Amino acid sequence: MNQKKHMSPLEVIGLYPNHHFTLTSLLKSRLDLDPSRPFIIFNEKTITWGEFAAARDKTAQMLLARGVKKGDRIAIMAHNHDAHVLLLFALARIGAIMVPVNPEFGVEEAKYILNHSGALGIFCSAQTYPIAKEATQGFDVQPWFCSMDGEIVQVPDLMQSIADPKAVALPEDVFADDICVLVYSSGTTGFPKGVMHSQRNLVLCAERQVARVELQPDDRCMCVLPMFHVNALFYSILGTVAAGCCLVIVGKFSASKFWETVAKTGTTQVNLIMAVTSILARRSREEFVPGVRLRCVSGSPFTKETMDVFLNEFGVERVIEGFGMTEIPGAFSNPYDGPHLLASMGYPGKHPDPDMTWTEARVVDDDGNDVPHGTTGELVVKIPTMMKGYFNDPEQTAAAFRDGWFLTGDLVYRTPEGCFYFVARKKDIIRRRGENIAGAELDRIIGQHPNVLEVATIATDSELGEDEIMAVVVPRPGTNLVEEDVRTWCTERLAAHKIPRFVIFVDKLPYTPTHKIAKFVLKKDPSLRARAIDFQNR
Repeated sequence: MNQKKHMSPLEVIGLYPNHHFTLTSLLKSRLDLDPSRPFIIFNEKTITWGEFAAARDKTAQMLLARGVKKGDRIAIMAHNHDAHVLLLFALARIGAIMVPVNPEFGVEEAKYILNHSGALGIFCSAQTYPIAKEATQGFDVQPWFCSMDGEIVQVPDLMQSIADPKAVALPEDVFADDICVLVYSSGTTGFPKGVMHSQRNLVLCAERQVARVELQPDDRCMCVLPMFHVNALFYSILGTVAAGCCLVIVGKFSASKFWETVAKTGTTQVNLIMAVTSILARRSREEFVPGVRLRCVSGSPFTKETMDVFLNEFGVERVIEGFGMTEIPGAFSNPYDGPHLLASMGYPGKHPDPDMTWTEARVVDDDGNDVPHGTTGELVVKIPTMMKGYFNDPEQTAAAFRDGWFLTGDLVYRTPEGCFYFVARKKDIIRRRGENIAGAELDRIIGQHPNVLEVATIATDSELGEDEIMAVVVPRPGTNLVEEDVRTWCTERLAAHKIPRFVIFVDKLPYTPTHKIAKFVLKKDPSLRARAIDFQNR
């Protein structure tokens, strides 16, 4: 489909018939326009909208024949694959729930989620099957397995299973507010929580993505982020469906092949995270392919360096920063046409329909009272895509809300113009000498040192009460960085009470499954303090 003009988000949504806020009705409304147009490109294979819909019905029938019923949880543990999309829509068609699992998980990590979710079946690859199989040993109810790549001996293959499925009537009792996905957040305590989202949440967030990056019906949206994460599921996959355009699936991100893939597939839009944009900005320019059609990159946060590279060297028309959480996807972003305020969360999000209320946001103190503009407080949010709760965890669900407002646990401030800026996680605040210090601020300052690759600044116990500051640093390879260099860098740029007392060098930092530094892991390691340089006692 060739569009001669750039359409507004409302015009894009208006191209299609109304739906009932289920994934099934959303797909049908987009399918009917032209079933022969491309919907998914994956591994040299192109799947049309019509072919996908037919495969969806067969997959739904296969699941029903296997005994899957409404409300059952089915896990997917594999790198990005077109089967993720097929299973998402097939499970939604029968009212079952998709549980995406990080394919990089070890046995214990996978065991927790597969057990906690009560997964009835598991779709996996040859790479992840041994881990998933070992993880489920000893379960009261042993899940069945199905292969997504046809390479697991003695395990049924998905595509063969749907080649000639048993004819089973598809149910009609599937509704917009039925739970559709169960996404496990990395959390800050090491115990993931299963975030429940309804079909309505996914559909609304999909339409919100059309407004966020002004998706067009002739766009090609590349998905390089892992499909166990909200970003890929809600923005890349569902955003593509809402716009009626084409999804380009990359099995696993490769920096060296990124631009080659963008050029080869005609990609026009992609969602990224900071780790990816930083890698691409620092790669050899010989890998860049001039003349690519990539017009919009969304992600968060960008640095001035990465923003400049994408706009001025890579020729991307729009770089859109935003903010969301697994519990409140699509909450904030910088407007497509500006103003674009670097390092900001942006403004409360909007739906293509201007009459629909979207993000309502407040900044409050510990007692829940609103604070003035420019004053740091906790961000609390109401949004139509707000989670339906944490799976099998009513206490954590109750603790996450106050009077209907979701408590983000993020400290932010708001400008008089209504733009929001992130300061720190409440649990990332260091209390020293009567002052609150944001670990994120220290991370940013220390991370600007040219010989620092990564840093995590954490609180450690003080002999006098309150906290001391420890900087856990990964030096850039090939440099001669010493601990004193970090201390000097901070002394020249920070107030005295913000200068780390302890500095330790490590080979790598621990990460959560959603690619955030796991500071809670560092805080539980007493050996760091014992091995660190203590500048107070030198």
